[in-house]
Amino acid sequence: MIYLFDVDGTLTPSRKQIDKKFAIWFSKFCEHEKVYLVTGSDKSKTIEQVGPVIYNRCKGAYQCSGNQFWVKETLMKTSDWTLPNLARTFLISCEYESPFTLRTGNHIEERPGMVNFSIVGRNADSIERAKYVAYDTKENERIKIANAFNTMFPDLQATVGGETGLDIAPKGLDKGQIVKDFSKDTKIKFYGDAMWKGGNDYSLKLALEEHNFDYAECIPVADWQETWDKLKLLKKEQGNKIRD
Repeated sequence: MIYLFDVDGTLTPSRKQIDKKFAIWFSKFCEHEKVYLVTGSDKSKTIEQVGPVIYNRCKGAYQCSGNQFWVKETLMKTSDWTLPNLARTFLISCEYESPFTLRTGNHIEERPGMVNFSIVGRNADSIERAKYVAYDTKENERIKIANAFNTMFPDLQATVGGETGLDIAPKGLDKGQIVKDFSKDTKIKFYGDAMWKGGNDYSLKLALEEHNFDYAECIPVADWQETWDKLKLLKKEQGNKIRD
């Protein structure tokens, strides 16, 4: 069995470090199971969140929505795509026109093969992020921007990622691209918090369903606590409970 995990909102609170007790438990899980991380973040941010022990116990990490693939300290592949100027101008205009006035900087973060766009900015602290989350929950600003972006740039794809951002990449170069690395007889379980249409886990969910694997199960979770609860139940059913 292969286990695929999103990170933000699935293994950790958004943009924060993994819970210490869960980290100890999940580290043991990674030691005995075939685990891959699939995240929109880059390697350094992921290690900051899950720690080097968990990172290096995983079989591999698909960073930047699969546009980089790392096995421990070895970079196996990367993308050299960059955001077109017209798309960049569109995002800058969205930032300028947003009724949400708080700005913290780093609004267009370049990553290998993709960018992350945030109205409030990637430099926002937890209080500033919470203000934007409350605003976006009410106004659905990110979904509106994504829909407008996808209409204007049909060769690109914007999806809602994390609490405050949008993940943007060429169509097909999203999380769903990783399925080609696994044979169809592979058994897979995928855990993610944004499997709804428009969320940045949806493309992988769709790809797993369409790739006709012998067994592929997509397991939506609300947060890392639910992920842990489901994994503990899984281990109990398998008869090899991991001690907390």
